[in-house]
Amino acid sequence: MATALVAASAVRASPLRRRVGLLVAVLVLLVVVGASLCLGTRATSLDGVLGALFAPQPDNNDHLVIRELRVPRTVIGLVVGSALALAGTVMQGITRNPLADPGLLGVNAGASLFVVLAIALFGITDPGGYIWFAFAGAAAAAAVVYAIGALGRGGATPVKLALGGTALTAGITSIITLLLITDIDTLSSYRFWSVGSLVNRDLETVSVLLPFLVLGAALALSIGPTLNVLSLGDDLARGLGQRIGLSRGLAAAAIVLLCGAATALAGPIVFVGLVIPHLVRPITGPDYRWILAYSAVLGPVLLLTADIIGRLISYPGEIEAGIIVAMIGAPVLVAIVRRSNLAGI
Repeated sequence: MATALVAASAVRASPLRRRVGLLVAVLVLLVVVGASLCLGTRATSLDGVLGALFAPQPDNNDHLVIRELRVPRTVIGLVVGSALALAGTVMQGITRNPLADPGLLGVNAGASLFVVLAIALFGITDPGGYIWFAFAGAAAAAAVVYAIGALGRGGATPVKLALGGTALTAGITSIITLLLITDIDTLSSYRFWSVGSLVNRDLETVSVLLPFLVLGAALALSIGPTLNVLSLGDDLARGLGQRIGLSRGLAAAAIVLLCGAATALAGPIVFVGLVIPHLVRPITGPDYRWILAYSAVLGPVLLLTADIIGRLISYPGEIEAGIIVAMIGAPVLVAIVRRSNLAGI
């Protein structure tokens, strides 16, 4: 029955439909990028944006706002949205858990713990100062979860990875809470990072983490065929010659690189990696090669759209993108669960 459903989904998701859909997704992304550069507390015309990008005038305030504020947050939205969506897709593939997201393997929790330690122990409050702590925390947490999952019979199975990540997240969350309630200054600095935001970061910070993001994205996109085989189950994957341990190790490396760098840049933003793969599957079918390609494009669409909404609905202030993503993602997730009957899995 399951095989028949997969085959029917693959038939519906024809190659032409996939290509046309991906082209439409790219066009939507371009529109959203343009809107991110034009819209804010003070709207700017497209001509003004092009002038700021290609013929900037030092005494033009609009040009200054676009180049110094909107361009960096748009670039961060692009790379972080793509990284989180790719990481969520890979997580759902290797764990065979349709509700997996970057928090499942303890990545967000590990990054958060190391940021708290950076603030509490070393007095670091600037995002450019604790990005390495966040990256190291994400990597350490993922490594611990994978080591726990690899113990015992069967190696790092999807169930053990999910349980290990959940247990580690619970333990780390308790430690973070203890540190925060005993240090008000740390709480004040941490809370701005923890909600998830694209502001107060510059392109120099992006350039530092960009190699990790590019490597993680390339690795994630390259293991699409591997995820297709793993989705058939471990026994069948081994029968087809798949090296399960190596495949999961490569997937874990991609997750660490993508989630670690993205969380370091923008904080622990939720729902992007969870919702996007589900939104694209009706178009792509179960083929992870196409799911990954679509996710890389539509992840930034969701995150930048949330950032734009946050700028416009709270004038003259703004609401952080992480909060808007959660407001958008929660009802979408409920609709996905109801439609797909995932609650019974």
